Amino acid sequence: MVQVKRTPLVDQAADLLFDRIRSGEWTLGSKLPGETTLAPQLGVGRSTVREAIRQLAGRGVLSTRQGSGVFVTALDTPEDWDTVLRRADILAVIEARTAIECEAAALAAERHTPAGLRAIRQALRKRAEHRSEIESHVDTDTAFHRAIVAAAHNPILLELFDSFTPRLRGAMIDMLRIRKTHGGDADHATHQDLAKAIAARDPEAAANLSRAHLESLKNALG
Repeated sequence: MVQVKRTPLVDQAADLLFDRIRSGEWTLGSKLPGETTLAPQLGVGRSTVREAIRQLAGRGVLSTRQGSGVFVTALDTPEDWDTVLRRADILAVIEARTAIECEAAALAAERHTPAGLRAIRQALRKRAEHRSEIESHVDTDTAFHRAIVAAAHNPILLELFDSFTPRLRGAMIDMLRIRKTHGGDADHATHQDLAKAIAARDPEAAANLSRAHLESLKNALG
């Protein structure tokens, strides 16, 4: 016998309730029927209704008032809640990248060896070759930025970057899926300019380019 998993059922019930709210069945400020009424209407148990209400309350659509019931507090949400949470995580990752990569870029400009510069340029070429598919683009982009961190010759920064990479990869893939565009010529030119600033041993320009690039990622998320 196949059992229906609880979490998807809760999501389905929440979606049904939300659709009814958006359709105007309940107006702003109105009180929802009780769990015993909603459960058979939604085809689920009372506990599932309770969880669905809790989910919509977390999204700001419903409000539970002790002893009074559940009330409609919004008729819609600006965007899918999963997207909101993903965007918040992406912003946190970009802020962490800024803390690590801007300093690393400046240090790389000061400290890079010929071998380190060759690694940066090789990673940049590979990045240019993998701009069409999201996952490979993120992987080659990450390899480019790692080469810069390695060229900074600070083992702590490199350790931080490496430990951070799995979280970074997931967030960057999510970001590109949300944006639906990636790998443009202007974006790649920014990375070329960063490599040139490092090669020119200009730490201020390298740090500024790194920061401006990461700020542009934040701004693109809205």
